[in-house]
Amino acid sequence: KLPVESIQVVLEELRKNGNLEWLDKNKTSFLIMWRRPEEWGKLIYQWVSKNGLTNSVFTLYELVSGDDTENEEFHGLDESMLLRALQALQQEHKAEIITLDDGRGVKFF
Repeated sequence: KLPVESIQVVLEELRKNGNLEWLDKNKTSFLIMWRRPEEWGKLIYQWVSKNGLTNSVFTLYELVSGDDTENEEFHGLDESMLLRALQALQQEHKAEIITLDDGRGVKFF
């Protein structure tokens, strides 16, 4: 058991490293991330590039649940983390999140 002050130090270090995000202003609820969204985005983009899939459009479902990605580390990734990863790629101009008739998708550049 750690004193509250020590727990706060650990949480702050995780936040500084990008592995923790506070979910409320009072800092009572947080999300701990094994990998930062940028790291997930990098893994996804490496897969896209390695397989010659730039300029392709995927549904979010295809990326995390499709047969083509079942051996990839991002297979089964939570949709909220997937969106964060894709937003990071969008900021780097490597992807664009789009709205499709049956949900969301992404186009890679």
